[in-house]
Amino acid sequence: MSTTRGRFGWLVIWLRQVGVLCGKELIQLTRDRALFIYTVYIFTANIFLAAGGATNELRDAVVRVRDLDRTQASRDLAYQFLPPYFRFAGGVDSERAALDLLDRGEAKVVVEIPEHFARALHDQRPARVQVLVDASQANTGFLASSYAERIAGRYGAVWAQRNVERAGGDPRLMPAIGNDIRVWYNPDLNEKWFNTISELLTMVTVACILLPAAAMIREKERGTIEQLLVSPLSAAQVMLSKVLSMMAVMLTGVAVAIFGIMRPVYHVPFIGSVPLFFLLTALYAFVNAGLGLAAATFARSSAQVGLVVLLMVMPVIMLSGTWTPLESMPPWLRELMGISPLRHFIDVAYGILLRGAGFDVLWDSVLAMAAIGAVLFAVGLWRFRRQFG
Repeated sequence: MSTTRGRFGWLVIWLRQVGVLCGKELIQLTRDRALFIYTVYIFTANIFLAAGGATNELRDAVVRVRDLDRTQASRDLAYQFLPPYFRFAGGVDSERAALDLLDRGEAKVVVEIPEHFARALHDQRPARVQVLVDASQANTGFLASSYAERIAGRYGAVWAQRNVERAGGDPRLMPAIGNDIRVWYNPDLNEKWFNTISELLTMVTVACILLPAAAMIREKERGTIEQLLVSPLSAAQVMLSKVLSMMAVMLTGVAVAIFGIMRPVYHVPFIGSVPLFFLLTALYAFVNAGLGLAAATFARSSAQVGLVVLLMVMPVIMLSGTWTPLESMPPWLRELMGISPLRHFIDVAYGILLRGAGFDVLWDSVLAMAAIGAVLFAVGLWRFRRQFG
């Protein structure tokens, strides 16, 4: 027994020193009021505001109608543009007035129904309707035009059935394509689930890079990094303590965000394994902490490290698939984003939270994160030893 203790005594002392350093990092974080308040904010109020903020869906798009036919059929079509997607705001007299409304932003959609519209429907001839859409906001413009196309198609199908009935036929015998849609994982298409999870992933990425970098740069600004290096501590212990302490902060923040806000307030599901999710979140925090420590070696002050972190974080967030679908990116960019840890953590987070996926499904993403983390931590340790060794 004494031989075993002697053999592993150095490891116990080594780990005890790392634990003391972790406690020091947590105390320093609580004393840095600005950084501490920011950390609390991004996992509480920011998550809450993300779900209640602006939506990407079409809501209350103002519709004006220029009805040149003035029949029951044209009025029926005009009143198909219903809430919550559209808000019917009355008619317009001339084409010039319609264009002015679009130019001033007082109308999102202008529907122009030509003369003899009802007659064409009765005679089973093509009835054309012009829809003018303000696409200065590309997303809402695309949705408005798509919904208008669906409304026109549905309205045309109703008139086709009427014409068959008028001719003495059976509308049920008309050839048709059934469109039965089944939505998985988010059957109600609740955008708040997407917004809160995406915001959580964004803030975890920012904090995992920023907090270790800020802890390291704080040591450099106060001159305590030299004191640590002349003490009986290795560079690996100094770096590992900052990584582990910030990992603990991240896991606490994620737990507060999910179980304190996302689930009780917005009913975001947590279908998969809770231990697996937090274990892989810790791995993701370790990966990004290595990146943050590497960034700190290139900066001399807190202001500089903030700019360096911003330079690293923005491409990662915008191009890894958090807010922008990877399918909309060029193939070369999708391949390049394979080196982004967030790209793989997105599959992990959505897979566990919404799909209930296990390690047998997520193993490739886990291995990719582990490999990237090992490389980033090695680069950070090499830069640290080179700068202070």
